[in-house]
Order: sequence, then structure tokens, then C-alpha cells
Amino acid sequence: MLGFAVSGGAGTGAYFYPVVAAAVSSTGQATGIRHQPTPSPPAGQPSGNPAAGQQPFTILLLGSDNDAKFANGQLLTQSMILVRVDPAAQKVTMLSIPRDLQVPIASGGRGKIMEAFAYGGAKSAIQTVEQDFDVQIDDYVWIGLQGLVKLVDYVGGIDVVTTNPVMDDQYPNDVGTSNPYGLKRLAVMPGPQHMNGLQALEYVRSRHSDAREDFGRSFRQQQVLVALRAKAKGLNPSDLPELAQAFNGELQTSMSVDRARQLLPIATRLQPSDINQVVMVGPDYTSAGSEGGADVLLPSWDTILPLVHRYFPSTG
Repeated sequence: MLGFAVSGGAGTGAYFYPVVAAAVSSTGQATGIRHQPTPSPPAGQPSGNPAAGQQPFTILLLGSDNDAKFANGQLLTQSMILVRVDPAAQKVTMLSIPRDLQVPIASGGRGKIMEAFAYGGAKSAIQTVEQDFDVQIDDYVWIGLQGLVKLVDYVGGIDVVTTNPVMDDQYPNDVGTSNPYGLKRLAVMPGPQHMNGLQALEYVRSRHSDAREDFGRSFRQQQVLVALRAKAKGLNPSDLPELAQAFNGELQTSMSVDRARQLLPIATRLQPSDINQVVMVGPDYTSAGSEGGADVLLPSWDTILPLVHRYFPSTG
């Protein structure tokens, strides 16, 4: 029986560390990103502001399809990843949240957790994850489609060995085209691959014809991010202003400039064994269901919450 997958190695979300730090220029000003205030924690909870950069903190990573099909601000989050960073212990844990998980939405009602962002942006997504998973989130990072493309291209592409083929006859052909509803056939053969930004995006975004369904996409994302982290470790502080400008609004964060500066050295010092990657898979954690005519994943909170709280402290 499948359970959760945990492994050492830079997994989902690892590239956000150099990305966020890249938004800090040598003059200390945030450039190339939209900086938004960190949401205030509930009464009675600590602010989560790390003293001298050594206290653990939690970041919610959000990734959206933000092509022309979606109205401005009415975006879904195709990726939601909780990241726990412990600078003193040099440990990072990344936990992927299934996008189709049917949960109470903080703004009201029930829906797939990916819809929370559409009902109030990052604030709604943060509040939804906090209330459903009983965790405190200190900061968030959101990135769009072109953000990943630009980063991979900036580092000169990535090298991966694909372990299973991708054959997708319904891949959205909506990046760099005039038709946001276009489709194309996507094929990625197994074996060594050098991918540019668009090819990497296609590999991590495709979700059809995968035997592991959406969980398979999560594993592909992790594989690409491992390769990307290896390239991103070569970034120098002098590269950051140029990289920040390249994002052109494709990155938003609540992080302060000081915290963003802390992340680049953390990322470069981490060894693969310092990073836990967690993906909830199998019937122990979710089951297939239907609500309102839509296919959803129904959460098994009795097993999900103990798993989450193994790595992320409960607010209770």
C-alpha cells in the first residue's frame, strides 16, 4: 500500500530560495517582485519573525497557471507546497499539498484547495492552509508560468534523466501564443534530457496520461527542481539584480528584504541529505470522490494531520 514519500534531496520548491533572494538588489531594494505585507498571525501566536535569522519559519509556495484564460487575480494554484526552514539546524522540509483536495475554504464554503487563491489571493490561500492543516505560515511566495521559464533559461537550462515518458495529447498551448485555449501534443521520451525553460515548464506542467495522475506531476516537478537547484547554486550576488528584473511581475512575496537575503546562503549550503521531500500519495491520505459534479480528492485528516505535524508545528 502506498503511503507518503519522503526522501533526502532538493525537491519541490527548492528553486524558490535563489529566486526570492534574487529579488534583492545590491542596494537593498526589492526589484522585479511585488512585495506584499506578511499576514498577521492570529492573536496569541508568535510573529514567526526569526531572531538573527536562526529561528525556524514556514513558507507557503504557490504556483499558478496565469495565462490569458484567467482574469487578473482570479487564479488557481496548481502547486501548493509548505516549506519549513530551520537555518540553525540546516534542515528544510517540503510538503506538497494535492491541488484537488476538497476542503473548507477560509472565505466561505467548500472547494478544491487550489481555488482558495481565486477567492482572495494569497491571503485566502494562506488562511485556508492554516485552518485546514493547523499550521502557522510566516510568509508566502507566488510564481507564474513565465517565472519558471525565465529562471531555467537564465541558468542555461537544466539536465535531467526522465524516468518515464510523457505523452500528452491535450497539453495547453497557451504560452507565447495568441490562443489561450489551444492544445498541442507533448512527448518527452525517457532518458537524458537537456531542457530549456519552456521544455522544463512543459515537463512539470503536463498532467494527462500519467499512471500516477496528479501525483506523477508532483514527482516530475521535484525531479526538475533538483536539477534546477544544482544550477542555481552557481548564482552569485552580482547576478541578482539582473535576474530580479527578468521576472517582470511573475513573482510575488510577502518576505522582507532581510529574510529574502537569508535564503540564498541557506540554499547554497544545504546538502541533499539536509532536505526532506514529502508527497502525500495513496489511499492512506486521500480518496477519490465527487462534489458538485467535479472529481475531487477527499482528505483523510486522521492520517494527514499527524504527517503534517511531524514536520510542521501545530498551532494548538
